[in-house]
Amino acid sequence: MPARPGKAALFEQFAADGITHMFGNPGTVEQGFLDLAGAGATRYVLALHESVAVAMADGYARAAQRPSVVQLHSGVGLGNAAGMLYQAKRGGSPLVALVGEAGVRYDAMDAQMAADLVAMAAPVTKYATRVLDPSSVLRVLRRAVKIAMTPPRGPVLVVLPADVLDQDTAESAVATLVPSLRAVPEPAAVAEAARLLTSGTAPLVLMGDGIAASGAQRQLTAVAERLGAPVWGVNSSEVNFDTTHPLFAGNLGHMSGADSARVVGGADTVLIAGTYVFPEVFPSLANPFAPGARIVHIDADAYEIAKNFPVDLGLAGDPALALGALGAELASRGGAAPARPAAPRRPHGPHGPHGPHGRDGQQGRDGRDGQHGQHGRDGRQGREGLMEAFARELAARAPANLAVFDEALTASPALTRHLPPRVPGTYFQTRGGSLGVGIPGAIGVKLARPDLQVVGFTGDGASMYTVQALWTAARYGVSAGFVVCNNRRYRLLDLNIERYWQEQGIAPHAYPDAFDLSRPEIRFADLARSLGVAGQRVDAPEQVGPAVHAMLTHDGPYLVDLVTG
Repeated sequence: MPARPGKAALFEQFAADGITHMFGNPGTVEQGFLDLAGAGATRYVLALHESVAVAMADGYARAAQRPSVVQLHSGVGLGNAAGMLYQAKRGGSPLVALVGEAGVRYDAMDAQMAADLVAMAAPVTKYATRVLDPSSVLRVLRRAVKIAMTPPRGPVLVVLPADVLDQDTAESAVATLVPSLRAVPEPAAVAEAARLLTSGTAPLVLMGDGIAASGAQRQLTAVAERLGAPVWGVNSSEVNFDTTHPLFAGNLGHMSGADSARVVGGADTVLIAGTYVFPEVFPSLANPFAPGARIVHIDADAYEIAKNFPVDLGLAGDPALALGALGAELASRGGAAPARPAAPRRPHGPHGPHGPHGRDGQQGRDGRDGQHGQHGRDGRQGREGLMEAFARELAARAPANLAVFDEALTASPALTRHLPPRVPGTYFQTRGGSLGVGIPGAIGVKLARPDLQVVGFTGDGASMYTVQALWTAARYGVSAGFVVCNNRRYRLLDLNIERYWQEQGIAPHAYPDAFDLSRPEIRFADLARSLGVAGQRVDAPEQVGPAVHAMLTHDGPYLVDLVTG
């Protein structure tokens, strides 16, 4: 291969791996390779903040099921991106983050922006490394793609010193080989799993995003039907199980282990598939499963099996193949159970469906967010009814190719009540704990899947973390809809502190002023227009229909400021 600068070979490797987009925010130390960004087949997508770039790349990777590339600027850019990288790590998104730095030659200088970037990235990535020699630029890039895409998937970071990229390399750009780990457990282990799971009378299935990553939805459904077991989502942010299926019971929360314990404590046989247990902020230190319960855990990530609580049998392998084998074994034993409706065993914590910064909760079969229902207890039923009306209208007008990115938080139950997640690849929920993924995540989904009509929902507080993403949508003409569920406060924090008061024996009183977002009022439609995005404010029922129509038919990005409080 003829020698050429590493900065040019970089784009040849992107082309070999079919990488068509690079999300980023530029800086001086990356100027060498960004100077070449317009010449190749990889499109540079400019974001105005690194968290936006990572969230777009995360949405892209989730929708495309392929690696996405994000460029970050040195230590300051990596610092800005850390929260969203954590989200990608918790969610298993195959991101490759390229971080520029001035050069290896300056290591001894402790100069401006100098930092140990690999050490900074270690807690929020699956793997982090630094290229030190030009003859290994492409070798390390291929390794990064391989590691990001090999189950369990996750973000990988590569530090690219400018002086290394400026030097020549004779490496060939060839497609990265991602090894297949799609192994099925041995027949004896599968038979033992079937024996354990049919040994009781109160079965339960706990599932998560490992199902979607493996494409195991059909196999999981067959096993649940054979067992006649209610199915609960644990770390479930995609379509892992049809939520209209009579066995679907709801999603556990991400706040208190006591809530999960109330669900799992009555089961005498438990199948855990494609998830770890339990992803809570305040997990139970005591084993929440019933004494004597028989537990089988299937996951592609052996680390997660029996990580926190003992199980009777752990099967490390591809969930689709393992569940397929388990379903066949159960069928051979006969006695298929009818798909009876799941009991409405909703946890009773006062939390919304899914949220970050300690704002997580759970959504049960009835779709309400905690013990006060979707309207809370502060007399705002009329305004919050707009979310119900908007979701109903969107469902009535929704095209067959509608995809939803759901960061609606406390408004999510109304959304999923009218648009229940059913089809894989058309529903993506926030995960991992980072606020602000709704708008940029929807942009990433739309860029990965231009055939989909994408609508992203976010909260008023969450949107302000990454509202600059609207500018990127306008710049590139991304025809997606965005809905800001505007209750003028961090409503989920209200619900969480109510529970805290109850647990601590504190009398209810006024919420902390820090939870209020109404002073001054944020006019999201005006803000969107200042960033080049058309939009409108909806604060009355008669405005809902026209707003939904405008959002679905507008040529370009469109934002609805939906006032729910």
